[in-house]
Amino acid sequence: MSWRNAALLGLLLASLATTAATRKVDPADAIADRDEKLVAEQVTALPVQRPGVIDLYAIGVAGDGTENVFRNEVEYFATLMRTRFHARGVVTLVSNPDSVGKKPQPLATYDNLYDAVHGVARRMDRHEDILLLYLTMHGTHDHELALYDPPYVEDALVPDDLRFVLRKAGIRNRVIVISACYSGGFVPRLQGDDTLIMTAARSDRPSFGCGADSTATFFGRAWMVEGLNRTIDFAEAFRHAQGRIQTWEKLEGDEPSHPQVSEGKKIAERLADWRSQTAPGPAHAYPWPLDDLDHPQPNAGRDDAPSP
Repeated sequence: MSWRNAALLGLLLASLATTAATRKVDPADAIADRDEKLVAEQVTALPVQRPGVIDLYAIGVAGDGTENVFRNEVEYFATLMRTRFHARGVVTLVSNPDSVGKKPQPLATYDNLYDAVHGVARRMDRHEDILLLYLTMHGTHDHELALYDPPYVEDALVPDDLRFVLRKAGIRNRVIVISACYSGGFVPRLQGDDTLIMTAARSDRPSFGCGADSTATFFGRAWMVEGLNRTIDFAEAFRHAQGRIQTWEKLEGDEPSHPQVSEGKKIAERLADWRSQTAPGPAHAYPWPLDDLDHPQPNAGRDDAPSP
């Protein structure tokens, strides 16, 4: 190689090195690679199903990382499923600053949800066992669930997304719970004989209790913190929640959210069989302070407006 060619090659290599050193790495791509491994670790840790036993597997999804209330609920949901409901396995997807900091967890993204649901499907008996999917986040008038934790994720989950993920996984027995504004818009696309779906609001109504200063949504508190500590019957806990939410909304002067439920005949029978074999663990206290919603303070102010 001539000295001139060698010099040109040196300049080219130096240029490439400088470009590589200064190239910006998309934070979303870096987190996606990390999350793929974190979801896989959670799935691998799940015990496999027990033949002849109806096992409960649970997935909790906190979709909006801008408010801690959603993280709070999913962390509590996971604890409740393990200690009181003896879930065979639990997977959590939590969008929150802590999830990319001091407490690494996979974020709530479409890809992570797909991997989590399909990973659980591989560990369970898809025809015998039950999946309980709990989603808590902001929702929009257009029936979009916010998957939002910038700069890592700015997306939304629509009814057909969730329908596709669940049908593709082939899980027959499904309990779907959505705590979000306008979440009733998901019912028509997800209901069926093998599905119990419960939502915090009707398709045209907001729900309440989110906000920067909130520790639990109205629905999460009424159905999960109160209802599931009274009974392991998910539908009965929903009926309890309906009454409590109606009372709180009336005291606060809020427009009724009208929580929705659709329970298929086959899932009702499967859940009854599961309850007959399940001895519930003790009630578990919510670890964050809760407002006295039964005696609201006048002009206290709540930051729980529906999502735009």
